Amino acid sequence: MDARRTVEGAFNQVAPDYDAWVRQALPAYDELFAVALELIQFPPHHRIQFADLGAGTGLFSARVLKAFPNSVATLYDAAPDMLAVARDRFKEERHRVSFVERRLESITELPPYDIVISSLAIHHLEHPQKQALFACVYSALAPGGQFINVDQVRGHPPFGDLYWSTWLSRVRQAGAPAARIQSSVQRRLEFDRDASLEEQLAWMQAAGFASDCIYKHYFVAVMLGLKPEVLSNREHG
Repeated sequence: MDARRTVEGAFNQVAPDYDAWVRQALPAYDELFAVALELIQFPPHHRIQFADLGAGTGLFSARVLKAFPNSVATLYDAAPDMLAVARDRFKEERHRVSFVERRLESITELPPYDIVISSLAIHHLEHPQKQALFACVYSALAPGGQFINVDQVRGHPPFGDLYWSTWLSRVRQAGAPAARIQSSVQRRLEFDRDASLEEQLAWMQAAGFASDCIYKHYFVAVMLGLKPEVLSNREHG
């Protein structure tokens, strides 16, 4: 049996403190997610059906559910302790939120959605798994649907070093304890499989999306994939 930790095991360990940590770990946290939210191209009272892939404690979903009070969410994550925090977060909105405990790399098919969102999760997948998931998301979306992915991007030299040193400086300035920083560094070394921004946009385009980076703060980008309103004959079968 492989003695190495799993991604879900590592995040189960930090689930109780994850919400506080992620705000320290991402200095532009509020702006990143404000941009992601404003990309949603539906009227506020539209009944959006959306999926959150690698939802964790439900922080991104919470923003969408608040902004779109008739929306309905399905949260997918492999870490049961993270989903437990999400369940508690949405205990007053159980009629709007459902949960699926599942590893992202095991998803080969999704039910139909208007929007698929993800944040700080897909970078844990190997590159072929990322590409397969993008294709799966494209297939699940209705024509005119959106894929909004807030995730890490690998910096080409010398920018990768700049991203790393800036992150360390910022997170220390935010007052994060040394032990918590070291734990995060260890998770990154074990589990992060970052791809460049160019690679990720190209993979989204190969899946069928019109794709672009809407906002970027050092090593975190808000990427948008749009499924055409009118599908090609090939996609219609």
